[in-house]
Amino acid sequence: MSKLLDRLSGKTVLVTGADGFIGSHLCESLIARGCQVRALAQYNSFNNWGWLEDIEPSDAIDIRTGDVRDPFFCQSLVKDVDIVFHLASLIAIPYSYVAPQTYVETNITGTLNICQAALEAGVARVVHTSTSEVYGTARQVPISEEHPLQPQSPYSASKIGADAMAMSYHHAFELPLTIARPFNTYGPRQSARAVIPTIITQIATGVRQLKLGDTRPTRDFTYVEDTCAGLMALAACDAALGKTVNIGSNREISIGETVATIKEIMGSDIEILEQSERLRPENSEVFRLWCDNSLIRKLTDFEPRVPLRDGLTRTVEWFADPKKLESYKAGIYNV
Repeated sequence: MSKLLDRLSGKTVLVTGADGFIGSHLCESLIARGCQVRALAQYNSFNNWGWLEDIEPSDAIDIRTGDVRDPFFCQSLVKDVDIVFHLASLIAIPYSYVAPQTYVETNITGTLNICQAALEAGVARVVHTSTSEVYGTARQVPISEEHPLQPQSPYSASKIGADAMAMSYHHAFELPLTIARPFNTYGPRQSARAVIPTIITQIATGVRQLKLGDTRPTRDFTYVEDTCAGLMALAACDAALGKTVNIGSNREISIGETVATIKEIMGSDIEILEQSERLRPENSEVFRLWCDNSLIRKLTDFEPRVPLRDGLTRTVEWFADPKKLESYKAGIYNV
């Protein structure tokens, strides 16, 4: 796969959602591969670049602020770019129950704007980032790209819509596009609304009860460096054009087992307390996700390199920084 990734060297690459968890790591990986990176952070009056503030300064990155919901901004953003990695989206599932309209505007309309701008600019490749949540609870495992789509939350519905919009631009206008569908990515910088940071930050602050939702569901956790490697491999792979491709570890583990592993790594005997406000509505919970990654392996020779325990240990070590831990406000449940 290394030779495949070498094809990215020297390219001018746009990353939307670059201020987020995966986006900031992807920027670092692209810079390391010799790319010139244009990084989009969502506009705010504080001039804050999100997790891009956390990466090493480089002449190879051009940080811009704006909003993918604005089509005119997207036209200027995509100009003179070779490859677009579209990651900008609203991702918190609980908040999608509260504000579904904003998910439609950002995830679907934002994708429309990026695809139209990329088409007009004549970019060589668009990698649109989906999510395993679009599959819903597994009907059969492992989950291949042929699995039915099940909108079990407004978030997943908006991502199904975004995926359909993106692929329509490939079919209708021959936009050179691939849909990348990562399973549950984890690692440093992840939002506290995700389960692994929720576990780590609560334990690290010394509370005696770990407040969680349902611990029975299973997930396919993939370390962020592996997810980024998969995204880059798909961008460099001509055979992936017009395809939807899973990125995952092909491993399944329950939330409860994940808690036990983190407790062992952190030397904790914390008690688990199920908190009702952290539970999804009964028919909205996705109980089983397990990635069939055979297609990306066939197309790109992708192999996840970071075992779960090693990735969790790295993540725990990152959160051990008191300044980082304080910024997460672990005592507040934020949807």
